[in-house]
Amino acid sequence: MCGIVGYVGSKNATPVLINGLKKLEYRGYDSAGIAVLSDSSDEIIVKKSKGALKFLVEKITGEVVKQSKKKDVAEAGRENEENLNALIAKTADFVHGSVGIGHTRWATHGEPSDLNSHPHTNVSGTIAVVHNGIIENYAKLKAWLQDQGVVFKSQTDTEVIAHLINYFYEKSGELFKAVLETLHRLEGSYALGVVCTKYPDRIIAARKESPLIVGLGDGENFIASDVPPVLEYTRDVYYLEQNEIAVLYSDQVDLCNDDGEKVHREPSHVDWDLSSAEKGGFAHFMLKEIHEQPKALTDTLRPRLVYDGKNPVDIQFDEMDFGEDWQLARRIVITACGTAYHAGVVGKYAFEQIARIPVSVDVASEFRYRNPILNKDDIFIVISQSGETADTLAALRLAKSAGAKVIAITNCVGSTVSREADEVIYTWAGPEIAVASTKAYTTQLMCLYLLAIKLGKIRGAIDSQRYEALLREIELLPSKAELVIQNQTEIQKFASRQFNKEKIFYIGRLFDSASSLESALKLKEVSYMHCEAFAAGELKHGPIALIDQNTLVVAIATCPELYEKLVSNIVEVKSRGAATMVITQDTKGAFNESCQTVISIPETDPVLASVLSIIPAQLFAYYCSIQKGNDPDKPRNLAKSVTVE
Repeated sequence: MCGIVGYVGSKNATPVLINGLKKLEYRGYDSAGIAVLSDSSDEIIVKKSKGALKFLVEKITGEVVKQSKKKDVAEAGRENEENLNALIAKTADFVHGSVGIGHTRWATHGEPSDLNSHPHTNVSGTIAVVHNGIIENYAKLKAWLQDQGVVFKSQTDTEVIAHLINYFYEKSGELFKAVLETLHRLEGSYALGVVCTKYPDRIIAARKESPLIVGLGDGENFIASDVPPVLEYTRDVYYLEQNEIAVLYSDQVDLCNDDGEKVHREPSHVDWDLSSAEKGGFAHFMLKEIHEQPKALTDTLRPRLVYDGKNPVDIQFDEMDFGEDWQLARRIVITACGTAYHAGVVGKYAFEQIARIPVSVDVASEFRYRNPILNKDDIFIVISQSGETADTLAALRLAKSAGAKVIAITNCVGSTVSREADEVIYTWAGPEIAVASTKAYTTQLMCLYLLAIKLGKIRGAIDSQRYEALLREIELLPSKAELVIQNQTEIQKFASRQFNKEKIFYIGRLFDSASSLESALKLKEVSYMHCEAFAAGELKHGPIALIDQNTLVVAIATCPELYEKLVSNIVEVKSRGAATMVITQDTKGAFNESCQTVISIPETDPVLASVLSIIPAQLFAYYCSIQKGNDPDKPRNLAKSVTVE
């Protein structure tokens, strides 16, 4: 949801803010805006616009971002990027100031529009605010402020904050105290950045539920919703804690709790490579991140494998203790949302088949409302790419209150999930900028597989021979993923022929049924094509009524003992006019006669094949999106990190 940036230092803040927002557009792109404290006058210059960031840039400069006419998608994408960057650099000539805040929006309260765009100001325009989150009691606060004579300009909940700060500032004459008083009256979630003309040397920032970091530079400091915007300037950051406030000056940062008392702690150091947050010559982040999966899988896997010479012989999680809690656990409960939930479904099959332990998988948004039955001998696993997913956090807190051991799988060091869980496993996928998750998903699978194999060993569910065989196979997954990516031409051609189908169905059995869920989600997210996924055996129980000549059916088949069943399913839909494709590790031609297009993936143990079978589906979704003229990095109505319910 929504991206926030802020800068205080000696540079012109405008291009710093806009470049920061560019790196946060995956969090929302319904509108964008900046508020900069003018160097030449006692005023806040506010510029904002509906739509993607380029419209804000065009509004500031009065120029249009030139669009490439090259036919090659990759070349056109690179040229358009260069044109946008050139115009962003020019914004420094139009808005002058060294302190400012910026925002890119995923709309909640109020439709996308110039008026509803952030930043929002008080009536006199002396205080500006950017906000990520939802203020749940905003209607009550708005009514009270209107009784005080305040006239609102927007439909947003955020505008309430600017007017409240102004109200308390007029009473106390102190900005920090006014912000503190305001925070004590807000209910809901927020990450905030506040600037004021009477305090032109600082930014005040605060967080509750929604993520916010402080970047510590040399003579300059930053706020941001995520790490990528500050990587160009610093690797030292504070991850703001719950209900924490930061006051940023150019030469120092003061951290305070919600009572206004100063807090002291050491900053964290970020090891991400700056290039990992850039496109690096790819047309889109989504394609780049698909190509990064072999490295991400290796980075997630290698630190956890123990070698005896050349061969892996054990799994070691330095961050975890496999004590009695794991050995005596009676059940594993997994909860997550969206793509992470689909990883959890694959994890259920892995834990049950390898470790022989019952597993329950829940959508986090449903979990806490169904009065779940939790036991102290449950292992509770939450999965969240951002570590800030609101529904997943709520489930985590419920599980902890019930006494369950909570394990978090996340990609973000210092995130709320990582801090509140009993133990945390990082996926080491690096920054994932495209909204549709790819490498975060496959590294989540890698962590779940490692856990399942380790648990199978310590609980005696698999013997040493099977344990070492799985270790040898899992070690080869990154190189096999690279082979899948290198052989993507057939997928690209298939997408060019099938992107106009009205209905697409993904089917599979066991692990492949779970993979079908994620495959269908990817296609829906970036191509906007109607797509469903279900267990292949359910075809005859209703869905086959939808099959006709406008349908594409994609079967995922990685379990050899079930190939014949999948062949029967494919024949059933093909005879009713559907186009068909199968993604399989079969090498004996089981599908050659029944299926129009066969996409082969390298052979591996069937319990591990979900890491490989999803990659062709990711590529198919990407190329369908391109064929339709969509932007796969910024699918409509979506945001990367869902920090509100």
